[in-house]
Amino acid sequence: MSDLTRRTLLAGAAANAMAAGPQILDPHVHVWKHDPAFPFAEGAKAPERDAAPETLLALMKANGVAKTVIIQVIHYRYDNRYLASVLKKYPGTFQGVCRVDPLDPAAPDHLAQHTAAGFRGVRLSPAGNASGDWFHGPLMAPLWKRCEELKVPMTVLAPISRMPEVGALLEKLPDLTVVIDHMADCPIDQPAELEKLIALKRYPKLFVKVSHTWSISKQPYPWLDAQEYVKRLHAAFGPERLMWATDWPIVENVSTYERALQVVRDEMKFLNAEDKNWMMNKTIERVWPFGA
Repeated sequence: MSDLTRRTLLAGAAANAMAAGPQILDPHVHVWKHDPAFPFAEGAKAPERDAAPETLLALMKANGVAKTVIIQVIHYRYDNRYLASVLKKYPGTFQGVCRVDPLDPAAPDHLAQHTAAGFRGVRLSPAGNASGDWFHGPLMAPLWKRCEELKVPMTVLAPISRMPEVGALLEKLPDLTVVIDHMADCPIDQPAELEKLIALKRYPKLFVKVSHTWSISKQPYPWLDAQEYVKRLHAAFGPERLMWATDWPIVENVSTYERALQVVRDEMKFLNAEDKNWMMNKTIERVWPFGA
């Protein structure tokens, strides 16, 4: 048997194994389109390129990713209509996480309306400086409480310095599911700071996306320095509360969709097959159930 034939057979066997195994789900991507029917928010700095769902679907197909959670991109701010149109066009393939204005007292009602329309969860993104201090203000408790009542996840994009505030909000909401995006983007040269995220392991319904290895790393692929953070989070939370993600198309500023998948599936040597089963499928199903 030639080397070429052997490699072809091995590639086919790997593809068949992937097809036979649990579906790969991606819990964090964005879409947008330059379309006057769905204008970007005033002052938004949207890239000239589109991030069309059709482009995403082609990448998913090429990489064996079955379904995806789309996070409302900041370019539209709190106007979720474009994402709603994508969810309607591709039912069953995508789920959507909306945004609401955290400075609006009506935000809990807006969340309820979006949830009734098919969104599953909301994203908040407080900055680390004073402009994000609304995160510990009086408007958060009612919004987080409504999220708990609606039984949808609260997704938080915030720097590592905000993690103690997440804990404070969760103290009275034991049944709320919370997802921390991108390992709280803990700077790679401040490893002690990661303990602020690890401290949240005491909340059993808090989950962490181990995305952004490519973003925080100071090394080339496979970003071994950032993998050390994933190891620590794996030891603290277990694979049942961790999930991978591509953050497409933002990942393309640094790397590729394919490598965002490969780094978890192939390069994190400390993960076994069952770990990866959880992090690429079962954990995501716990938070955003797609079903069969």
